[in-house]
Amino acid sequence: MKHDCKDLGLAPTGKDRILWADDRMPVLRSIRERFGKEKPLAGIRLAACLHVTTETANLARALKSGGAEVTLCASNPLSTQDDVAASLIADFQIPVFAINGEDNDTYYKHIHAVLDMNPQITMDDGADLVSTVHTSREDVLDQVFGGTEETTTGVIRLRSMQKEGVLKYPVIAVNDAQTKHLFDNRYGTGQSTIDGILRATNILLSGSKVVVAGYGWCGRGVAMRARGMGANVIILEVDPVKALEAAMDGFNVMPVADAAEVGDVFVTLTGNIAVLRQEHFEKMKDGAVVANSGHFNVELDIEALDKIAAKKKVVRAHVEQYTLPSGKRINVLGEGRLINLAAAEGHPASVMDMSFANQALAAEYLVGHHGSLKKEVIRMPERIDQEIAALKLGTMGLKIDTLTDQQKRYLASWDQGT
Repeated sequence: MKHDCKDLGLAPTGKDRILWADDRMPVLRSIRERFGKEKPLAGIRLAACLHVTTETANLARALKSGGAEVTLCASNPLSTQDDVAASLIADFQIPVFAINGEDNDTYYKHIHAVLDMNPQITMDDGADLVSTVHTSREDVLDQVFGGTEETTTGVIRLRSMQKEGVLKYPVIAVNDAQTKHLFDNRYGTGQSTIDGILRATNILLSGSKVVVAGYGWCGRGVAMRARGMGANVIILEVDPVKALEAAMDGFNVMPVADAAEVGDVFVTLTGNIAVLRQEHFEKMKDGAVVANSGHFNVELDIEALDKIAAKKKVVRAHVEQYTLPSGKRINVLGEGRLINLAAAEGHPASVMDMSFANQALAAEYLVGHHGSLKKEVIRMPERIDQEIAALKLGTMGLKIDTLTDQQKRYLASWDQGT
């Protein structure tokens, strides 16, 4: 079995951690058990470009249990957990191409390695796999009948491809499922981003000014958790509706140029490029901490910071300190990559349980319906969303009411008023 990982000797530790996460992913586990009996993915070749973590390992196990031939590579060079990669290969016979800290050439070599299996389904976290298929690996296009996408950033890229008429197969926007973005993006990103910043720096958030760029679901989560730890939170936005919402939620809202002068900690979560630029770095306080929790590190203009810095050095794990000619120091975390995965372990397994349940059921849906789907970004079917929510409630020991027949008739009518 072809693979590329750091050290297969790490497998025992990785297996223990995978099974620990599995205990906290009951929805995905129930899907894996059903898949094992029904084999809805039998014979399907599935290439996945995802963060290689304990939670992802359990998704790969579920897909394989359903009969799929799964091959996995990393969607971020710094997010790979090397012991997990080793265990997937050694203990679960799933080919993995991922090494923590791999350079850009190796990153794309690994993407090409999973495409060499001639997949029928692509599973993405950021759309690097699907974009590679549409550019340098068009040779596999005839085999691919569908894909899934996990992130806001990836869905933005895919919708751009659709708008330009270049998307060659249907892709389900798993990110847009309510049981994904309402929970993974808000509660998962909120907790894990703060976790990554604190692990990297050990700073005190209470009383500090935390600047959150972007008030989407991820930004909402980080702002909520930072305020919960006593920080004074400032929101940066370009969308007037989201800015208004942030203000009504009790946060300060201001332009990035103003926030640059007062912020102690900066976190970008926009999915856009150059959110923090040279003119902002030059205004920051001495000792400012800068992190990114958007999918790609392009949100921070690190190249510009490199040019204006008099010197730089690594001052602790995941912290690179840039000293400007003025003597001010800017501390960049995790090379500007996803801080929750670069310096921490990503989202808790219990929230990824829903996200990866969506991925697994989206793959099953593609197998059964791809012939009737258009070559566009597809919304996750609502019935799957509802099924996952119901399963999750059940695992939490929670029950809800159901509508009576009278209530159903009332909601379906137009002629019943007061």
